[in-house]
Amino acid sequence: MATTNDAALDPKKGAAEAKKSFDLSAVKDFLPLIGFVVILAFFAIATGGSILTPKNITLILSGGYMLMIAACGVWMIMAMGCLDFSQGSMLGVSCAVVCALSQYNLVLAILGGIATGAVIGLINALFHVKGQIQSFVVTMCMMFLLRGVCAFLTTEKPVQAAGYITGFNNMPLLMGITIAVLVITFVITRFTCLGHNLKAIGANEKGARFAGIKVQKTKILVYVAAGCITGFAAFINAVKIGSVTATSGNMLETQLLIAMVLGGMPINGGARARFSNVVIGVASYLVLQKGLVMLGLTTEMQQLALGIIFVCMVALFSDRSSNQVIK
Repeated sequence: MATTNDAALDPKKGAAEAKKSFDLSAVKDFLPLIGFVVILAFFAIATGGSILTPKNITLILSGGYMLMIAACGVWMIMAMGCLDFSQGSMLGVSCAVVCALSQYNLVLAILGGIATGAVIGLINALFHVKGQIQSFVVTMCMMFLLRGVCAFLTTEKPVQAAGYITGFNNMPLLMGITIAVLVITFVITRFTCLGHNLKAIGANEKGARFAGIKVQKTKILVYVAAGCITGFAAFINAVKIGSVTATSGNMLETQLLIAMVLGGMPINGGARARFSNVVIGVASYLVLQKGLVMLGLTTEMQQLALGIIFVCMVALFSDRSSNQVIK
């Protein structure tokens, strides 16, 4: 068996191994897109083309605005190698604030939702960064706490939004808002130092600190920014539904995690994180979810199918390079 030293002594062998590694990496980068095409083709055949009708395409897009927007913030968190399981409960509480404040003023309602998400994100960040508690532990505790808050706020009846809120529920407006959020997030994470810092922290937090990156400050900023984005997504949710119940936002964190993994996002973040993970991942999840419903599968079978796909994608895209044992 050839060793690393053998490759170093034999330039041709070393070049061959480097080329093979590059080819595999290049193929792996296109797997999420290939996966989306395969999922779409499978359900197009399985449903006799029904999933591609204008009506169903509209329904798929209609259910994806809030998910796509919230995924932007989650992508930034995951790029740092962190997790956030409080997104669903955060959206529920923020949406309750939006609905309540919409009775007074639209701008106040939007700002209130964003501020609520920002405060929750800041609390998550402080416990994780300053308290040195793992992100999944902090956010899981926050998830249960906020779910209780949401249940308390809706004990007697759902929190209703003002009647004019649902008047914004039209496809061109919501699609334009979603595209704008995607473009702004892409530009910020692609053409500023923030995007590079996120990936550096995800790849090697200690190394990023030695490289001069303010890791703690960056983490706090990202959690607050992600909270703001989810708070804005809560406004979109209010526009779509018009009220908040105790179950609002339930399982959103699971949907986001599955979507990110379907898009090829490594769970441990790092250099392989691409913003395309958001678009491809959410699109794949929406088609998969709609397709399973159209096939007439029960809720249990849908969860089973999603679970199997999720495990396979995690195994495929997890970066194990940092976990290798040196012998």
